[in-house]
Amino acid sequence: QVHLVESGGGLVQAGGSLRLSCAASGRTVSYYAMGWFRQAPGKEREFVAAFNWSGANKFYADSVKGRFTISRENAKNTVYLQMNSLTPEDTAVYYCAAGKRVGAETDDNEYDYWGQGTQVTVSS
Repeated sequence: QVHLVESGGGLVQAGGSLRLSCAASGRTVSYYAMGWFRQAPGKEREFVAAFNWSGANKFYADSVKGRFTISRENAKNTVYLQMNSLTPEDTAVYYCAAGKRVGAETDDNEYDYWGQGTQVTVSS
């Protein structure tokens, strides 16, 4: 069993930055696919960024390319999401996810474990 805890959310002005953290416990997630998803009010959950299981490949949603960066620190069993140039459209609850056998890193159905989410609010 993998337990994920997100942190780092908050209120920021447009153009600002935040770094989200996802700390995993229970098992090492070094060889898990790790993803970030978000859900805005009244909208479906959507893919943001992910690593494949080896960490060699990164994937980003078109809406965040060039602004967000996913990274991982295996020694701390932690994954990060650096978010720059934030806009009000980035306002959402951000979720971290982990999956052992993920064929499509952008598909939330592929992931086995989820965190409770952290709120990101970007004011205009």
